[in-house]
Amino acid sequence: MLAVALLLACGAATGCGGRATTHHKPGTSHEQASGNVGTLLTTDDGAGHRLREVPAQGAPEVQLAVRPDSEDGWNLQLTVKNYRFTPDSTGGAALPGAGHAHLELDGRKVARLYGPWFHLPAAQVPEGAHTLTVRLYADDHTAWAVSGKPVEATAQLTATTPGTSAGHSHGETEAAPKPPDPQQADRTVTVTVRDGKVSPAPARTELRRGERVALRVTSDRADTLHVHGYDKELALPAGQEATLILTADRTGLFEVETHESNLVLTQLLVR
Repeated sequence: MLAVALLLACGAATGCGGRATTHHKPGTSHEQASGNVGTLLTTDDGAGHRLREVPAQGAPEVQLAVRPDSEDGWNLQLTVKNYRFTPDSTGGAALPGAGHAHLELDGRKVARLYGPWFHLPAAQVPEGAHTLTVRLYADDHTAWAVSGKPVEATAQLTATTPGTSAGHSHGETEAAPKPPDPQQADRTVTVTVRDGKVSPAPARTELRRGERVALRVTSDRADTLHVHGYDKELALPAGQEATLILTADRTGLFEVETHESNLVLTQLLVR
């Protein structure tokens, strides 16, 4: 009986070493859970996420800067104030000044962001002028808002020709990098994600330091590829192959996984 009592007490707290969980009333979603932070409004962000109103003083703030990447696409930097990224508690209760961000291209969601940096490949941006938007969310997926408006930032980006880019932020324009070419890589890893399964089965890809590896991924659902240790990310549009070319300039074992589905695609072993 004592062991059972300890187990029950443990589960009612934070999962005994696991991430903290939040229990809502039966039939109540995270978006509907008001908690005690701010005021949950009836309006939403345009994508179905309700706004969580907080006072302007001390409210989360975000700025967005866009710079061309030396290999492909653009590197996006989010500068936040009164805010911290909390990937381990996503899906839990709304905590003051915490959560994650969404990245939108012309109003279409591209990825969920769990940190201040994100790599946007040129292949994901059609030719022409575009508007990038980053918006801050709480752990329960409600959007932080001030005066009835979401806390967000925008930047302009221009792709000059299909597959190439000339991005700018704050009025600066720079030369366009070339799209990724898998033939320029020393190794190529091709992965398909369908119905929540990875094919071929995840394995280790061994590389020598300095080699370039091309990660070619096709997912049946929109997702985001993340290379741990290198902080490289790649948007995965549904049903389309996306390629990330990475120079293995760090030694160690690094997992390559998807953000939304939490699937391990491969492991990079760099010696």
